[in-house]
Amino acid sequence: MTDYRPLILITNDDGITSVGLRAAAEACEPLGEVLIVAPHQQQSGAGRSMPPTSEGRIFRQDLHINRHTLAGYAIEGTPAQVVQHGLFEIAERKVDLVVSGINYGENLGEGVSVSGTIGAALESASFKIPSIAISLETAPEHYLSLSEEVDFSGAAYFLRLFARRTLERGLPPRTDLLKIDVPSDATPRTEWRWTRLSMTRYFVPVKPHRRRPTDPGPMGYETFIDREHLEVDSDVQAVRLDRVVSVTPLALDMTAPIDLKSLPK
Repeated sequence: MTDYRPLILITNDDGITSVGLRAAAEACEPLGEVLIVAPHQQQSGAGRSMPPTSEGRIFRQDLHINRHTLAGYAIEGTPAQVVQHGLFEIAERKVDLVVSGINYGENLGEGVSVSGTIGAALESASFKIPSIAISLETAPEHYLSLSEEVDFSGAAYFLRLFARRTLERGLPPRTDLLKIDVPSDATPRTEWRWTRLSMTRYFVPVKPHRRRPTDPGPMGYETFIDREHLEVDSDVQAVRLDRVVSVTPLALDMTAPIDLKSLPK
């Protein structure tokens, strides 16, 4: 009888050509069988959306991972839709772990629901599959760049650490997925910390400059750290100020933490 090898589904929101996706696959390949499914094109900011206009076409694209050639699948759709195709159309057996990332750019604070990286992990977690969403802090100009110059080795180390830990121990109690954010200068010697989502705004909208309302003018954004109100146990504090790896347990239950019986009718 052969030893059971867990099936690990690797996905992202940056697309099938992402260096971060390849780094995630390389980190997880020693831990089990790897199945790679990713959006055919860039899907950053897609959240957990399910637009009916997605056509869902699947294109096989082999990837060279740790001296092996692994089947990869580029799928027309959002990250959450890609996860559904991976779980219910492509995978030939039960998936043991889903990894979303490694993302170009940190996913911090209360706005994480915008993230396609998080959206993919939320989708897989909704099917009771342990899930990890991992992001690497980068300069803003690299958020959409897919640059080969970005070093994912530090993030890959922590991904393998928590992927192995999750496969062996499972997730913490009442946790559906882990959100991991890695400072850009992290090494294997960097400390990591359990954190919570900061409720201060991290990505701040920037209005467009245009002459007429009918001119093209998508909203922009910039990062901002509200040091006066920033929580000391938050993901923003850990990554941006203390330069440690942030590991945030997330749950699908978005119900306000209040006693429902105490509410007036």
